[in-house]
Amino acid sequence: MEVIVAKTAGFCFGVQRAVDQVYEEIGKARGPVYTFGPIIHNEQVVGDLEEKGVRVLNTLEELKALKEGTVIIRSHGVGRSVYGILEKNQVRIVDATCPFVKKIHRIVAEQKEKGRRVVIIGNPSHPEVEGIRGWGEPDTLVVENASQIGCLPIGKGEKLCIVSQTTFNYNKFQDLVEKFEKSGYDIIVLNTICNATQERQVEAKRIASEVDAMIVIGGRHSSNTQKLYEICQRECKNTFFIQTLGDFNPECVNSVRSVGITAGASTPKQIIEEVHTNVRVKF
Repeated sequence: MEVIVAKTAGFCFGVQRAVDQVYEEIGKARGPVYTFGPIIHNEQVVGDLEEKGVRVLNTLEELKALKEGTVIIRSHGVGRSVYGILEKNQVRIVDATCPFVKKIHRIVAEQKEKGRRVVIIGNPSHPEVEGIRGWGEPDTLVVENASQIGCLPIGKGEKLCIVSQTTFNYNKFQDLVEKFEKSGYDIIVLNTICNATQERQVEAKRIASEVDAMIVIGGRHSSNTQKLYEICQRECKNTFFIQTLGDFNPECVNSVRSVGITAGASTPKQIIEEVHTNVRVKF
């Protein structure tokens, strides 16, 4: 059986950078080490860090109560107010925000100063989007699907700036932008989808269209992995979403001639290799 592993599968630059920074801090930090939210959406990595003493803070209340130690800002980024809380409490900050997300923060702040209202295309409950909103005004909008566009509370003649969650589906982003343009809004559009995300989605779509079964590996809470699964499923009906080798059922691919494997940006190389090896050995 032929097995094709996507070249773009696994840790992206921003995730690798964030994970490396946490492990570096474990060895050199004075006092406790925290991350504000899981450093990445991967339970295995987060579990390993917890075993090494890194604690995850999940709420602003926990953050406000902190008076010592080091807080690592995760790759998804946070709003401006989080930095203010930590600085007020004189807690050491290590900023592991992905540089591509940081760029969006700057764009939002700049466009707000120029008088444009920001519209973020993305998932409103995703931590990256929540962080981006934290660099705009309270009236910053988030749009995830076309049905929301006609219901937006936008005043006549209001100027808009459209940005995107870095891991959003590129084709869906383009479709939503077209609908904004047809609605007659005064807009500027800045495609802030990460190049690595676009490349990963394009490669996954191509592989899925060529194989009999497709395996997508990633955390259940990973936005970019979920989008990979949706893309692959449209191309290959036998598409399976797993987190680790333990979730893999060999029977799913025991009667096919070719299998494709891709993985989200928060999936360690080791897990991808384990799945790849298992598929090859079994068949």
